[in-house]
Parts: sequence; structure tokens; C-alpha cells
Amino acid sequence: MSVEIGQTYTFKLNSGEELITKVVAQEGVLVRIENPVSVAPGPQGMSLVVSMFTADPQGNTWLNIDNVSLYAPTEDGVRMKYLEATTGIKVPEKKLILG
Repeated sequence: MSVEIGQTYTFKLNSGEELITKVVAQEGVLVRIENPVSVAPGPQGMSLVVSMFTADPQGNTWLNIDNVSLYAPTEDGVRMKYLEATTGIKVPEKKLILG
């Protein structure tokens, strides 16, 4: 498995859960991740929820890639929502100005 450090990825776990997270390091079959969130259905459609409620959010979190069935870079629109959910930073939509 080859991931780019500092990029946001969507991982489909063998359990069926979909995880969105930023990759910060890789050591063998372990990938260190930051701010993991899970995709969950809600009343207004899909939403992002904290993946680990009782873990220290500032601590190291590791993902064993042996438990991953699929992975891909996260789509830009979802990545912006992830950034907003994990940092509070709202990225404005890109708009073209035509003159």
C-alpha cells in the first residue's frame, strides 16, 4: 500500500465502515492517522462522525492496513467537509467570475 503523507484518504475497512482521515506517517502495515471520522447516515443524508469517542484526540492513532479492503484519495467536496468538521475552518466554494 502506498499513501502520500499529509493527504486525506477514504479507507473502506473490512468491517464495511468508511473512514476519512489524514495520513501523517507509515511504518510497515501501520499508518498513523489524524482526526479519523466515519461516514454515517443521518436525517439529512450522509454525515461525518467521530470514529473514536474515548480516545485522546491529540494522541497517536494507528490504522492497520491489513484491515483495509479499499482506499482512495478523498473527493474534493468531501475533503472540504472533513476539513471543516475537524478544524472548524470553512473553505469557500470555488466560483468563476466571468466578465
